[in-house]
Amino acid sequence: MSKPTFYTFGLSVWSAAPELALAELGYPDDAIETKVVNLVEGENFTPQFIEINPNATLPTLVADGKAYTNTKDVVRYLIEHAPKKDVAPGTAFIDKIHEDSIDPNAPLLLARNEEELNASASGFPFTFVQNRQNSLEKHSVLPEAAPLKSIYDEKKKGNGSFLSVYKGEVPEETKQAFFKQSIQHWNNLVSFILNDLPAALPESGFLGGQNPGEDDFHLAAWLVRIAHLVGASADKDGIKALEKETKKPIPPKVAAYWAAWVERPSFKKVYVNGLH
Repeated sequence: MSKPTFYTFGLSVWSAAPELALAELGYPDDAIETKVVNLVEGENFTPQFIEINPNATLPTLVADGKAYTNTKDVVRYLIEHAPKKDVAPGTAFIDKIHEDSIDPNAPLLLARNEEELNASASGFPFTFVQNRQNSLEKHSVLPEAAPLKSIYDEKKKGNGSFLSVYKGEVPEETKQAFFKQSIQHWNNLVSFILNDLPAALPESGFLGGQNPGEDDFHLAAWLVRIAHLVGASADKDGIKALEKETKKPIPPKVAAYWAAWVERPSFKKVYVNGLH
């Protein structure tokens, strides 16, 4: 039987969840084949990858002839087949952390005002979105992409809307609506960190107990991305960088949770090249 194939990328927020799971669950380094799909270059939009995962997203896992195309299913598979068996199973918290209202990918592309928009339009967000659009345009016209036309059309429209804002090609009211959407999203993130997380977290340790459980792999990836966006460092006090957005001290339970993760070998392995 062939080894499972794990499709990932070093800057992918959600790929970090199964990467943490792999490191925590005792998998040998050669147990799973890893293939890198460069999201910055839009490699996830090739017809070959879209046929595996019509969402064109990471992480993706192919095992036993079946494709697992979302973070929840990939992590669940890894837990079910792991050498280590005493891992606390996931709860409804996983669905909560994946809600669109607190999507950790969105802030990378959003802008709340002219200053943030100018920074995005002259920096990595523009490069990322432009590369995605170039890849979509390039691959959508290939003969093998014809059966996938509806997927490409939807992706080009969604990605193109960000590109139009960055290029200043939208009406003022559209730009102001973009600012309003961005402000609301950050408000959602801050509320989750200040209110929902303290209510869910234990006084010490992890959601799964003394060791990370299934819920924790998802939450760690989410929290690291949000912290990274405000310049956090990978040390026990790094989470305090979020106070720039919260305007209040980080709740003690959230700070303790961060400190518990950053000391683990799995965390240091996954984020060896920096937070993302």
